[in-house]
Amino acid sequence: MHRRHLLAAAILATLATTLPSLAESPAMLTPSTSGLAPVNGVNIHYEVYGEGKPLILIHGGFGSVGMFAPILPALAQGRQVIGVDLQAHGRTGPLGRPMTFPAMATDIAELIRFLGFETADVMGYSLGGGVALRLAIDHPEVIDRLVLVSTAYAFDNWHDYNQQGMRGIAANPDATAEGMKGSPMYQGYVAVAPGGAETWPAAVREVAALVGQDFDWSADVPNIKSPTLIVVGDWDSVRIAKATNLFEMLGGGAQDGNWDRSGLNQNRFAVLPNTTHYEAFMSPALPPVVLPFLDGYPRP
Repeated sequence: MHRRHLLAAAILATLATTLPSLAESPAMLTPSTSGLAPVNGVNIHYEVYGEGKPLILIHGGFGSVGMFAPILPALAQGRQVIGVDLQAHGRTGPLGRPMTFPAMATDIAELIRFLGFETADVMGYSLGGGVALRLAIDHPEVIDRLVLVSTAYAFDNWHDYNQQGMRGIAANPDATAEGMKGSPMYQGYVAVAPGGAETWPAAVREVAALVGQDFDWSADVPNIKSPTLIVVGDWDSVRIAKATNLFEMLGGGAQDGNWDRSGLNQNRFAVLPNTTHYEAFMSPALPPVVLPFLDGYPRP
C-alpha cells in the first residue's frame, strides 16, 4: 500500500479508537424538532435542542450532529442549539454536487434565514470549523459570535502527518470507503443516512474531493467582524502555532491587555490541556470555555 494510503488508514484507525467512547457518554438529547431545510438548491438536515438564542453547531469530517452528544446538554442550557449534518454526512448524505467550503457556508447562511433568524452564534469543529470560518468570510451578516474549534485557515495548518493522510484519502476514495467499513464512522453513517450503506461510497468520494485540496484564507481572515473564540487542543492535529497565527490575524494578543483590560479586542483564544484533535469536540473542558464567550464577555 502507498505510504499516503497507510497514513490515511492510520488516521482513520485513530478516529476508530476514539469515537467508541461516545457510546459511553450521556444519551443524545431528543430534538424538539428536526427536518430537511431546502437551502441553496439542496436539502440539509438539522435538529433543534433547547430554547433561547440560536447556536448553529457544525460537526467534523465523517461525523454528524451526534458526535456532540457528550457536551450538547451543557450547550443547550438556556439557548437553542441547531445541529446541522453537512453535505455527505449523517442524515443529509451525498448531494451529487462538488463539495466545497463556500457551498457549505452558503447552506448554513440560508439555513439560518430559513429558520427565521437574522443572525445566530456559530460553532464549528475541524471540517465544520472550516465551514464556519468560510461563513464568517462570505456571509458575515448572519453571524453574531463565532467559535472555531480545532480549525485550519489554510491546508498547511495541519501537521505533515495529517496533510499526507488527507491527500491519501483524496487519492483513493474508493479504497478509503472500503477500508472504513465496520468503523464507528461507517456504522454511524449507515444507521441514519438516506440510502444507508448504498450511499456510503458516494459520500466518501464527495468528502475526499474536498479534504486533499490546498487552500489559504489568510488574506480574508483579518476582515472578519464577528467576535471570535479560537479553541485548540495542546496536542491537536492543527499546529498550535497556526492557531495562534489565526488569533493574531484577528488582532488578538497584539499588545498587553492592561490592568483595566483596555488593551483587549473582542476576540479570545483558548488551549485545552491534555487534549488531542480527536477529543476536543467532546471534551468536558470545552463548554466552560465556550459558554462564557457566547454569553457575552464584556467588549472593550
